[in-house]
Amino acid sequence: MKEYTPGLKGKTYLGFTLIELLIVIVIIGLLAFVILNFLNPQENMARSRDAGRISAVTQLGGAVNAYYLSNNSTFPSIADWDTELASSGHPQNFPAGIKYIIAGSLACQTNVRPLSTPSYCYDAEVSVNNAIVYSILESQNQKSKCVGSGSPYFVYSTADGRGGIVCAVADPTPWTRGSMTYIN
Repeated sequence: MKEYTPGLKGKTYLGFTLIELLIVIVIIGLLAFVILNFLNPQENMARSRDAGRISAVTQLGGAVNAYYLSNNSTFPSIADWDTELASSGHPQNFPAGIKYIIAGSLACQTNVRPLSTPSYCYDAEVSVNNAIVYSILESQNQKSKCVGSGSPYFVYSTADGRGGIVCAVADPTPWTRGSMTYIN
């Protein structure tokens, strides 16, 4: 803030110069831009829904492993995998579906459950002795990992004994141990 005194009457005026006001306006604009980008509510909601999907797929993948071990090395049937898992107590309650909100985000299509809110898919292949449980992720943060190589899927593979993100242009199918590259 500058202080100046006009020579004629001896009055003192206090105030901001135009440059100081412009600098303050620019700083406020930059802060608003950063905060709005950082606090993008739609993206934050998508990230939280993705976290729920990742948690549920990990839980279901562990349940498929437990089912396999307790049922003479057989995976749940493709037709009613959710019912078989729940009836065997792995898990006791099948996870609720998580609705896709962001435009253009679609659920996986292969043996999808629950039917009311399609969220989780399952596939098993005897020839590679593997089953996978997976879900498509919808946040921009996850989609940016797969630019040009399809959609981000969080997949739990019984062959690898782990979950992770893979990029694919269509629903993935079971693979042999160690043959898939995970993003994370």
